[in-house]
Amino acid sequence: MKRDGHTHTEFCPHGSREEVERFIIRAIELDFDTYSITEHMPLPANFNQKAAGDREAYETASMAMSDLPYYLKEMARLKEKYKSDIQIKIGFEVDYLAQFEAFTRDFLNEYGSQLDDGILSVHFLEGKDGIRSVDFSASDYETGIVEFYGGFREAQTAYLEQIKASILADLGPFKPKRLGHISLCQKFRHAFQTETALPEETMMTLLELVQRGGYALDYNTAGLYKPDCLETYPPEKYIKQAKRLGIPLVYGSDSHAVSDVGRAYSVFAENLS
Repeated sequence: MKRDGHTHTEFCPHGSREEVERFIIRAIELDFDTYSITEHMPLPANFNQKAAGDREAYETASMAMSDLPYYLKEMARLKEKYKSDIQIKIGFEVDYLAQFEAFTRDFLNEYGSQLDDGILSVHFLEGKDGIRSVDFSASDYETGIVEFYGGFREAQTAYLEQIKASILADLGPFKPKRLGHISLCQKFRHAFQTETALPEETMMTLLELVQRGGYALDYNTAGLYKPDCLETYPPEKYIKQAKRLGIPLVYGSDSHAVSDVGRAYSVFAENLS
């Protein structure tokens, strides 16, 4: 089965805003059997008051709560329209935010029964002056997170600890059982003149926790196209370890534009063969 488990839509403010139907048609052209639509879940109403750094980083981080009814209705329409060509799964990429667990749990309890799929991701960490984005820009990451934690390695560790916290968090019965891009802290690694290899012991402990918790991992190819990353999330070394542990790996293009659909699927296919 050829599946893309991580994609976005025109409801994403930091995407291309192309209509999601065009994404679906492209996936059909590329012979995908299953296409999961996992738009960024709306953030809490008071999130921006606690966020800091570049305003664009957090103001464009998720779909608007006001778009939610139309999102669910439109995705259901497209799921029905293309059911003879491709299986569409409707869901969200859910941000784990330690300060807002109650909001996330309540949201999933309300809408979880309408969903087919989901990803649990970390895009934000506590940082300078408030909650900071991990993946907006190298400069924002440096001033907001790396300097806050005292170094690149320390920032990596803080990020991976947040991934661990997301696994252990009680987010209710509709909590996603697949983790998104667990090495997103590597997105700007080539912008730093320091050792940027992931801390091996921490990563191995994390993968063992993933295995024990029965989670799957996003095999996310978007990092290959980021000039300061140039590797998958997680990198190949830890893909191999996940395979040895029997952790399910799901290809994710993390597409935010039609041109992203199916990118580097061959890398996923070759490494899982």
